[in-house]
Amino acid sequence: MTNARAVAQNSLAERYQPVTAAIAAQLRDIVGEQHVIYGDPERMLDYAHDEVAGAEHAHMPEVVVKPATAAEISEIMRLANRERIPITPRGAGSGLSCGAVPIYGGILLSLERMNRILEIDRQNMVIIVEPGVVTNEINDAIREYGLFYAGYPMSVELCFIGGNVAENAGGGRAIKYGVTGRYVLGLEVVLPTGEIVQLGGKRVKDVTGYDLLHLMVGSEGTLGIFTRITLKLLPLPTTSAVLLIPFADVSSAIGAVPRIMTQGRIVPTSVEFMDRLSVQTAYDYLDERPPHPDIGAMLLIEVDGYHQDQVEAEFNAIIDLCVELGALDVFVGSTPATERRMWRPRQSIAEAFKTICPVQSLEDIVVPLAQIPALMPELERLSQQYNVLIPCYGHAGDGNLHATIVKRPETPLEEWEMQLPTILKALYDVVSGLGGTISGEHGIGSKRAQYLPLVMEPTLITLQRRIKHAFDPLNILNPGKIFPAESLGEGR
Repeated sequence: MTNARAVAQNSLAERYQPVTAAIAAQLRDIVGEQHVIYGDPERMLDYAHDEVAGAEHAHMPEVVVKPATAAEISEIMRLANRERIPITPRGAGSGLSCGAVPIYGGILLSLERMNRILEIDRQNMVIIVEPGVVTNEINDAIREYGLFYAGYPMSVELCFIGGNVAENAGGGRAIKYGVTGRYVLGLEVVLPTGEIVQLGGKRVKDVTGYDLLHLMVGSEGTLGIFTRITLKLLPLPTTSAVLLIPFADVSSAIGAVPRIMTQGRIVPTSVEFMDRLSVQTAYDYLDERPPHPDIGAMLLIEVDGYHQDQVEAEFNAIIDLCVELGALDVFVGSTPATERRMWRPRQSIAEAFKTICPVQSLEDIVVPLAQIPALMPELERLSQQYNVLIPCYGHAGDGNLHATIVKRPETPLEEWEMQLPTILKALYDVVSGLGGTISGEHGIGSKRAQYLPLVMEPTLITLQRRIKHAFDPLNILNPGKIFPAESLGEGR
């Protein structure tokens, strides 16, 4: 952290009041004694971090509160405003931007108790859920009705739907089905000042006034706390297939992606990309042999649909195109078991690199699809210049890649900590120069806040801070997120 940033954060922290025993007692009155953790650091430790590695990113809350209703959250917000205590909302804690980390201590508001599926409306093809529902449980609940929820972050079995909405989560299916926000029809929201509002509903179309509903989606817990979420559902696809396609180089692999959609007129469910380093490391971790000895890059493509002959026609067309464009081989999985086996290397990459060294920075860059080949040699250059590993994998269909900066085991930790900000700035400069940006689905949070000016004009940052101030004039809700600390005090 720069000295200026540290000074700015300390200045902001001075505006807040501590959580006293009297405040904790009032919180117990609101939610019940068993749902407040106060004065017990060991029990609060799990709430001090998300999935971002590194003790420097963790911050202890002063109290953890677990409400069960919108009314309870409203009371908590009003209390926090009266006393000037910061509140950090938290879902499953599976985020990768420190968005649910209580940077300024205060109240950690956990939504884990709000985990009910409230309504399955088959006629309107919607489901209403509380924010603490595990995303995977939504499809478990509606499968018997022939419906499915198409939002698919890769941590689907861990994450809460409220966090998905707060981050506008993407994932493997976004190329065909889009990101979370496409399916959010309605939100019940507790505003930072304590009011409860309903945005949207079960209706599909609504242009009455500003689109505050989708302003909330992706707002990273800074504009309001979601207490009910209405999601659009789709008919459940009945058949699918997965293709694993190795190529000799990145350009050939990436070049195939737009051709599949333009020449083949096919929009796959998923198009995942893995570079050579990611492929080799994942297969070594699984103690398996890669599918071809000369892999320079690999695509994992999934297609789905409602008719077997349609899916077969699509994957055969993709095979023909990829072979024409230089695929080294093609492997087809058309049963649940083979599909799971083909997905395993892609799903294991992050864990595989943790076995090499757990000290790493998982990034979430986005570039235009056609710029991915230009990005790869730049990653190799940065890797050699700073003596780090930078595997690259992710969602080739929309240009959202997880370029992970991994410390080499022999590098001293102190050296890594000193050079990481320089590496991140260099990476983001490259991405910006290619027409990209610094996050596609993980969010800015506090992890990337200081780098926002690299990809966003000051005028836009100021405009967004004004929106934040209109919703949250005392900066009580999730402070320290999205915006650079140096500018948090401006325009107030």
